[in-house]
Amino acid sequence: MGWIATIILGGIAGWLASKVMGRDASMGILLNIVVGVIGGLIGSFIGNYTGFLTDDAGWIMYLVTATIGAVVLLGIINLVQRGKVR
Repeated sequence: MGWIATIILGGIAGWLASKVMGRDASMGILLNIVVGVIGGLIGSFIGNYTGFLTDDAGWIMYLVTATIGAVVLLGIINLVQRGKVR
């Protein structure tokens, strides 16, 4: 996947994860992109490790795994900041 597609999908995944985790008010578009791209790395690792993500997966599967990874990342951030996962 190209860099531009990664940034766009990362932004969407970060936004979706911030909505799920209730952190949308405290995050801007730049943090959504960063969280989404890092979440994409986490989601790709988890997806490849479990066999959920294959080489012929489409962009929707990448979006799903990036969103799951971003939710995991935001859960870890919530745990560190507040001592609990929301």
